[in-house]
Amino acid sequence: MNLFRLDASILPATSASAEIADIAEAEWAAAHPGGTVTRRHLGTDALPADAWALATTGGGTPDPDRTPAQRQALALGATLADELRTADAAILAVPLYNYGVSQHFKTWVDLVIAGAGPTTPLLKGTPTVLVTTLGGGYGPGTPREGWDHSTPYLERVLGDIWEADLTVVKRELTLAAVNPAMESLRDLAAEHHTRAREAAREAGRVLAKR
Repeated sequence: MNLFRLDASILPATSASAEIADIAEAEWAAAHPGGTVTRRHLGTDALPADAWALATTGGGTPDPDRTPAQRQALALGATLADELRTADAAILAVPLYNYGVSQHFKTWVDLVIAGAGPTTPLLKGTPTVLVTTLGGGYGPGTPREGWDHSTPYLERVLGDIWEADLTVVKRELTLAAVNPAMESLRDLAAEHHTRAREAAREAGRVLAKR
């Protein structure tokens, strides 16, 4: 059994998304002690920013005319796509940054699509846990309701394009503990934290059974 694990936090030592994802991974690992984990950390090992453009232009260029950089970018895209294609289960830990997904995560998605094609269901039927963390609150009735432009995008790519059997674990208000302006929300933030940990544990158990 092979688990694919992706992290996208730029602060790995204090990552809220990694903490929650670790819980789900631990459940999977306990059920598959001989399993392998393929890891990709975009926050500590970012992909080249120009690789997507090179892979895209290279894909439209006849093979004999491709530059070495285009060939390298296409090979990278194929490698990233294969990491998903060969996974028996997947966990992705993706924080919200500036109301959307980060540049380095978007580069990964674009390169995977360049390597596999725009409609290839790379995770078709694969049990997948998406852990996403948000510093503030974006739910109904909050001042920034509708400002979360990350989660819908993630669900569209993972669930609709790549056809993963997707479970989403979301934790909001992660900055309440360190932001004085959010002090009144700390009890609510603690509840969000507890619920996210419980949801990750359950998601990991489901992941382990598949």
